[in-house]
Amino acid sequence: MNKSRTTTDKGVPSNSRVLTLLAQLEKLNAESVVLDVENARHITSKILHIIQTQEKTRKEVMTKGSNGMEVILSTLENCRDLQTTLNILYILNELVSVGGGRRVGVLVSKGGTPILLQLLLSASRDSPPSEELMVQLHSILAKVGPKDKKFGIKARINGALNITLNLLKQNLQNNKLLLPCLQVLRVYSSNSVNAVSLGKNGVVELMFKIIGPFSKKNTNLLKVTLDTLSALLKSKTNARRAVDRGYVPSLLSIYQDWHKQDNRHRHMLIRKGILGCIKNITNIKLGRKALIDADGMRILYSTSTECLPVRTLDPLINTSSLVMRKCFPKNRLPVPTIKSVFHFHLPVIPASGPVAQLYSLPPEVDDVVDESDDNDDTEADTENDTENEDEEKDQNLQNDDIETDISKLCPKQEIGRPLEELKMYERFFPELSENFQEYKFAFEEISANTTVLEPKLPGTIVVPTAGDEPAIDLSSTKKETKLTTEEQTKPQSLNTQAGESVKAAAPVDLESIVISKHDKHSPDANKLLISQCLKHDLVKEMDRLSIDGESASNNLKCCNSTGINGQRYKGALNSTTCNKGCQNFSGTSGSSAEHLSAPPCSPRGEPDNEDDCSSHSSGEQGVLEVPDTAALLPLHDPELYIETVKTTKSVPQYAEVAYPDYFGHIAPTFKEHILERVYGVQRTKIFQDIERLIHSNDIIDKVVYDLDLPSCPVIEDGESLKFNSQFESGNLRKAIQVRKFEYDLVLNSDINSNHYHQWFYFEVSGMRSGVPYRFNIINCEKSNSQFNYGMQVLMYSVQEALIGRPQWIRTGTDICYYKNHFSRSSIAAGGQKGKSYYTMTFTVTFHHRDDVCYFAYHYPYTYSTLKMHLQKLESMCTPQIYYHQDVLCDTLGGNSCPVLTITAMPDSKHIEQIFQFRNRPYIFLTARVHPGETNASWVMKGTLEFLMSSSPVAQSLRESYIFKIVPMLNPDGVINGNHRCSLSGEDLNRQWQNPSPDLHPTIYHTKSLLQYLAAVQRTPLVYCDYHGHSRKKNVFMYGCSIKETVWQTNVSATSSELHEDLGYRTLPKILSQIAPAFCMSSCSFVVEKSKESTARVVVWREIGVQKSYTMESTLCGCDQGKYKSLQIGTKELEEMGAKFCVGLLRLKRLTSPLEYRNPSHFLDVETDLIESSCKVTSPTTYVLDDDEPPFLEEVDYSAESNEENDAELNENTVDFDPYVPEDSDSETTRRDLLN
Repeated sequence: MNKSRTTTDKGVPSNSRVLTLLAQLEKLNAESVVLDVENARHITSKILHIIQTQEKTRKEVMTKGSNGMEVILSTLENCRDLQTTLNILYILNELVSVGGGRRVGVLVSKGGTPILLQLLLSASRDSPPSEELMVQLHSILAKVGPKDKKFGIKARINGALNITLNLLKQNLQNNKLLLPCLQVLRVYSSNSVNAVSLGKNGVVELMFKIIGPFSKKNTNLLKVTLDTLSALLKSKTNARRAVDRGYVPSLLSIYQDWHKQDNRHRHMLIRKGILGCIKNITNIKLGRKALIDADGMRILYSTSTECLPVRTLDPLINTSSLVMRKCFPKNRLPVPTIKSVFHFHLPVIPASGPVAQLYSLPPEVDDVVDESDDNDDTEADTENDTENEDEEKDQNLQNDDIETDISKLCPKQEIGRPLEELKMYERFFPELSENFQEYKFAFEEISANTTVLEPKLPGTIVVPTAGDEPAIDLSSTKKETKLTTEEQTKPQSLNTQAGESVKAAAPVDLESIVISKHDKHSPDANKLLISQCLKHDLVKEMDRLSIDGESASNNLKCCNSTGINGQRYKGALNSTTCNKGCQNFSGTSGSSAEHLSAPPCSPRGEPDNEDDCSSHSSGEQGVLEVPDTAALLPLHDPELYIETVKTTKSVPQYAEVAYPDYFGHIAPTFKEHILERVYGVQRTKIFQDIERLIHSNDIIDKVVYDLDLPSCPVIEDGESLKFNSQFESGNLRKAIQVRKFEYDLVLNSDINSNHYHQWFYFEVSGMRSGVPYRFNIINCEKSNSQFNYGMQVLMYSVQEALIGRPQWIRTGTDICYYKNHFSRSSIAAGGQKGKSYYTMTFTVTFHHRDDVCYFAYHYPYTYSTLKMHLQKLESMCTPQIYYHQDVLCDTLGGNSCPVLTITAMPDSKHIEQIFQFRNRPYIFLTARVHPGETNASWVMKGTLEFLMSSSPVAQSLRESYIFKIVPMLNPDGVINGNHRCSLSGEDLNRQWQNPSPDLHPTIYHTKSLLQYLAAVQRTPLVYCDYHGHSRKKNVFMYGCSIKETVWQTNVSATSSELHEDLGYRTLPKILSQIAPAFCMSSCSFVVEKSKESTARVVVWREIGVQKSYTMESTLCGCDQGKYKSLQIGTKELEEMGAKFCVGLLRLKRLTSPLEYRNPSHFLDVETDLIESSCKVTSPTTYVLDDDEPPFLEEVDYSAESNEENDAELNENTVDFDPYVPEDSDSETTRRDLLN
């Protein structure tokens, strides 16, 4: 029966008929030395007919178990008959034309490429070669080439390049043969060596013979030609050849013609192909210059502008934008040097350190514009705008950074210093030796010996002249002990009297000058009045208050002359109207006297004229109405803040106080949503930047603020904004007015550094209301930012503060972050050439005319604010709280670094109570090692306030642990407006392995405290370093795990080597259940080589703290839980600090269930806290997965940078358990949380 099927076609199913024919063809190949031409022609023609008419037969031939492809290729290789060869080529074209790349892949895998190339070589020897054969052969090769990775090499070795090229030259008018030849040339050119070889043989010139002006004929041919030319021009050799032949103006002219004629946009692909050629030519410096010389910037700008209304033309706009940005002439930053404006002389400069390298370079070398072609940035036409682009780029390389040495991963608890050397730190632990025998456990006795700073009544501020009132005595704090290398003081008692307090030496004695709240009708006649005009009982103007050692005429910015930054207000009082209301004063003498300025406030609404102002100058005192924030801000006191500022030492010797720091900040009651990005905003901003080059005459280019000048320029024309950053934590180096309502801003580098531009904090005044102002920070360094994902800048309005809304609010529209045309020096880019800075741009419309507004990267928290908060916290201390504050050390800048001890007082002086007091486990907390991460200080504030509160939960927490806290590890960096470094120019969180007592004193002595605890067998239970994260959302933790690190690598390890307690996951799990902002899925416990010198890893590895964490808080907002789609604020950050404390208490309950006493009141309160929180359950995810969906707009921010990240890299995590009710005491619940 089978035999009959093979002999009669009519009785055989169609799918078997083609197999039968293939079997006959195979037999024919095997039996005949010379192929039977007639039979082969007959069989192949039948196979072709069946395949053309029946789709199922194609699948039959290409199925996995079929040998049909081998038979066809074998016949093609052995055949010498033209018609048979054509039949087989037709068959192959039919087979690979449908089914996508899989069928082509089968052809390649069966050895089809060399057979086809050999056939091309044989056919080329005929004179003339068969046109139909060449068409079919090149059509198949055009499909095979992209699927064969070595196609370019095979074609070059076989000599196919010249065959196709000669064929093309001879048939320029033969469109039927021209098209497949161009398609194959395009595939050839994907190999760079082939592209160069073809260019030498005149292919580039040949392409320009085919490309021409607009024509509706042969559009498909033109498109393929443009694609081929674009592939050829990726070779820099060919690009230079195109420039030398003058083809750049030709391409621009052709593009203009197609743009004008293609009114219905039916040939967008051709227009895009022309732009693709231009883009590749401009990858070289000569091409960029040629485009500018040919007026290409104007041509591309005008054509793109006309395309803007048509959404479907976005690919043309994006490519044009990319070309224009690339060709925009590279400039250096408009500063004399990229080094910081300020310089601090270090006591020791290591020869191999960054400072020595920085200052060994000549001034003209540090910021050289690099326009070489070797390291040009490569930017894709379309990029997925994902928040973790930097991590995605390095995803294939991330394992290289993971620690694979098991011996290094295993914590060894090597203190590294003998106990005798660490004995000097014993005095920082009085709680370990305190016996309380002389302590009076009575509230009356304690309160009699404790000086409490009473809250001040709300009122107005006046400034008396020197000597009118005694200075405020702030010496009531507990005695501080400073650690020096020359002298060690004796341990101080907890109850040191206030009168014995050692005061820190100030640069100058300013105690005779005070700012105090006072009745405006005070009989004191000799008062210094604030310059202002009042209209409808509102403060109109106020100059900065200045304390100086010289005469007031030279140094006091009086009402009749200046306003903000020495600039005159329109409504300022003149000398004749204010001479009675403004008295001169002089402070202490001395050339080194410090200036202290209270902040300026500007008029609200229209200023009064001089006649109106004169009515207020008859000797009455001008007043500044301070918002009554005492009830809402118990830790803030403007007067106390001014006093703390006096002892704060800065490198620039700041003489002014910013209003937000003086007034304080009350968290808004309204929700601040993550900003939804407007489609096309980045493109619009980039086009506005390009207009600067095209319409250069419209650019003002006026410097309105410059710290590099001995005295900042004073602009009096009323047409420019006024800027200032000369106050604590301020950072703005230069402001340039570009257009009437647009300003370029340059940030200052960290001191003793030439980079780290991210933190900003500056003042703006002299604005108009209702007018949109654009601000561009032009020297950002990171390749991506949360500003691309809904984060807004923060603004503080003095006018709003004066009417009862003293608060930082999120503001700004049209916010985006993109690469600009300012070249980044290879010295500042870690040796990488061709890098650029990035622009962060935002637009603000002010609500008040002539307001004084402040802008900041995040909620500012100054060192002086910390000192004020600590004094206020100490004044709130109750008899149940053991609170001790010491000075750990002095910083390089001469500022003290406080260290706190907080726990609960023992119930009595009985030995059992004392023993329990001394043996409480330690919790060690640190924060603000990076100055720009101000959110860490707000989280720490929440922690401190909770610990010092009188709630039952806080009391239970104090009874459970001893807290040792260093709330600010980098005071100098915070004071001087740095983003990441200390005055040593180094990242202090990379110095924990071997800190220098001279260059990194805060790290050295903090590590010594931990080493001392380990030496006396009191290793902390938990160490946590508070940080901020600039490129991720939510709050999360990084920890250390041997297992999870090894799991990320291919390293084999025994079970004994990987044995570890999983308790390191317990605290993050708890926080994920009780803290709405915390996200477990973002946590990582992998140890990386690049982080081996961070606090987290060193404390885990050397001190032996298993629960050693970095807690990262977002600068933007949350994408999960209760706060999803909301930007984070100080209220949420402080809440996170408090929730961290509650988490520690739950950790105590879970780890010590039998020892821990659970008072009923505590359980009730804690349960309420838990129930009010958002229950978050995060699935197992890779942290490297995209956090953000792609935008509709193609956003180009080019993740090129391999800079030192400001936070830990993200790794894999595993599942954690769902929410566990707080009142569940079951052993199963406890075991699940711990494992």
